[in-house]
Formats: sequence, C-alpha cells, structure tokens
Amino acid sequence: MPSLKNSLPRYRKHRGTGQAVVTLSGRDHYLGKHGTAASRRQYDRLIAEWLANGRESLVSAPDGIYVAELLNRYLKFAKTYYVKGGKPTGELAGMKDAIRQVERNYPRALVVDFGPLALKAVRQQMIDAGRSRSTINQAVGRIKRIFRWGASEQLIPVAVHQSLATVEGLRRGKSAAPDRPRVAPVNAEDVEATIPHLPPAVADMVRLQRLAAMRPGEVCILRPCDVDRSDDVWVYRPSTHKNEHHGRQRLIYLGPQSQAVLLRYLARDSEAYCFQPRDSEAKRRSARHLERQTPISCGNRPGSSRKRKPKRLPGNCYSTCSYGRAIARACDKAKVAHWTANQLRHLAATEIRQRYGLEAAQIILGHSHADVTQIYAEESYPDSRCTEPNAEILRFLSPDGPG
Repeated sequence: MPSLKNSLPRYRKHRGTGQAVVTLSGRDHYLGKHGTAASRRQYDRLIAEWLANGRESLVSAPDGIYVAELLNRYLKFAKTYYVKGGKPTGELAGMKDAIRQVERNYPRALVVDFGPLALKAVRQQMIDAGRSRSTINQAVGRIKRIFRWGASEQLIPVAVHQSLATVEGLRRGKSAAPDRPRVAPVNAEDVEATIPHLPPAVADMVRLQRLAAMRPGEVCILRPCDVDRSDDVWVYRPSTHKNEHHGRQRLIYLGPQSQAVLLRYLARDSEAYCFQPRDSEAKRRSARHLERQTPISCGNRPGSSRKRKPKRLPGNCYSTCSYGRAIARACDKAKVAHWTANQLRHLAATEIRQRYGLEAAQIILGHSHADVTQIYAEESYPDSRCTEPNAEILRFLSPDGPG
C-alpha cells in the first residue's frame, strides 16, 4: 500500500493520561483533555504552524536549534523563492556560497552562540581568501538575511538577528579587502576589431546591444513578439528583466540603425528567439564544408562524423554565459584585450551622455535614478562615435512627441 505523503497527522487519545495528542515529525504534542473543543483548537493551530513550516518539526525551545539546521531549512526555502521563469536566479548561487562560508566554520554551533564575533570571524576568512570588499559585504548581508528569516519563522530568538545586524559592512580603505576595479567602457576600436571574428548572429547582437544600450540578458531573449513596430521608433519590451520584481516596466527604444540590424531576424516565428546558437552552428558547419579540400566521393560525408547522441546540442537561445564566451573567443582571435558584453552597455551609456546629456542616458538605460546612470556613463570618453539615439528617438521621448 502506498504511503500517504500528503496526509495530516491524526488527532489521537493518549490512553495513559486521557489527553489528546498529535505527533509532528516524530515528536508528541499534548493538547489537553481529549474530545474537548479547546484540544481541537490546539490541534488545528499546531497543524497550521507545522504546514507553514514546510512540514518540519516545530521548535519549542529556540535555544536548542543548530546553525546547520537553520541553514538547511533556509536553503529549502531559497530553492523555491529565488526562481524566475522556472529557473533558479543568480541570487540562489550567492546564497549557497554564503551558507558554505558559515558551515565551514560553525558546523555544530548553536544559533544562540553565533553572534557578531562569529560573523566577523567568517568575514575575516573571506578577507584572507582574497575576496573583494563588495563581494564580502554581499555575503555578510545574505548571512544576516538568513538569520532574519529564521527569526520571522520563529525558529530562532529575534535577539540573535538583532545582534548580527549591528555588524557594519566593510568601508572602502578601512580593511585589507581589495576593491573591485570599476567597470569601464570597452574601447570602441576593440569592439570593431572583434566583430569580424564573431559568428554572424553574435556580431549582430553586439551591434544591437551597443546601439540600444541593452543589458546582455535582454539582447539574448529578444523575440519578434516583444517588439512593437507600430511607430517610427520601435519599442522592445523584454519578456523578463532585472527589475520586474519591483513592478517596473522596461522599454528599449530601437531607432533606424537598430532596426536595420534586427530586421532580418524578425521573419521567424513570433515567439522564437531572434538570435539562436543552432543557426550559428549550422552556418559554421556550412562554411567548413565550403572550405573542404577532399572530394565528396572520398573521406567522410557531411554529417557522418557527428556523435549520434551528443551530450549537448546547440540551443534556441543564447545565455549570457554563452554570449560572453563567444566574445572572449573572438577577442583571442582578434588579439585584443578581453572585454565583456556588460562593458558595451557602459560604452553606449557614456557615448549617449557625452552627446545628449545625462537625462537622455538615464531614459535610454531605463534607470529610475540618475545616480545609477552615472555609474555606467562616464563624464567623458576619448572616442565617442555614437550615432544613436538620434533625433528621431529624442523626438519620440520628448513631452510633445508621439511617445
């Protein structure tokens, strides 16, 4: 007979005492005299709390919970919370790293024994490992968040989280932790030298991202159905974006030059991704076939040397990682310094600010505050050859324009 995984623990009578009892996660909870309304209410309350706690045992003595148990419970929660589009987000990986930092040093410590000094000891180990100041501050913030969650779930005393909250982040120049170098705009000449060595689809992704100042992830997931082509300036609304959980709308404006790059990718199915790795792979194989020196009657026939069941097949959408790897390979071929797709956004922001001002850069980048735009847009850049956004986009964005 199959086990009833979704059944609730029974309300039972303890014969020795005459009390009602329920067993939750192997532990008996006495509810009062059996059959009374008060014992039924107590049963309903405990069952509701037990279900809200993910069918985990209820902790009646918070001082007795171990740090490892708290981390394990939070990880179960994080695997369901930090999900976007059915896939785990990058924050989940950051949480797992923070959890490893604590488990490595305090595997059998009680929660009440994990105070500010313990958190500082974990932080010091990250400093000794050579991690940057911002990375360490992020990890410490995640650890505090875990303990705050534990307090909200009544797993640990609130005082534990409050004491950890007193640990301030590392200040610039006040610790041995190095600071990350600021992300600078990529040299425009390096971009032009790299483009000929990129697959055609990736080369167009680079051109489009620079013209429209997109994020790398936004150019990867572009689909025809996401582009509004009803006006002179097209508007691209990504199906998902970085700040959608804040309720913000992301609009990306595509002028004539961006439209010229994108136009030939819009003929495919409206819900298919415009830039697909399998198209690039097909073109690469076709180019290799044209360079073939051996006659078709001799040697391997086209396709005969492929694996029957390869572990990985070209997908229908570039990821930010595969997009970045393609750029890195092209940089090696072009013999230029490595640059990243995110630096294209910095380049576009800097060029737009230099030519049209900070407010225009803020609108094109989709930032709510100009302070964020200043991180991307440098005040000056020696090689500014930006041609978009042009007057047509500025007209579209002006108060009297059609937008």
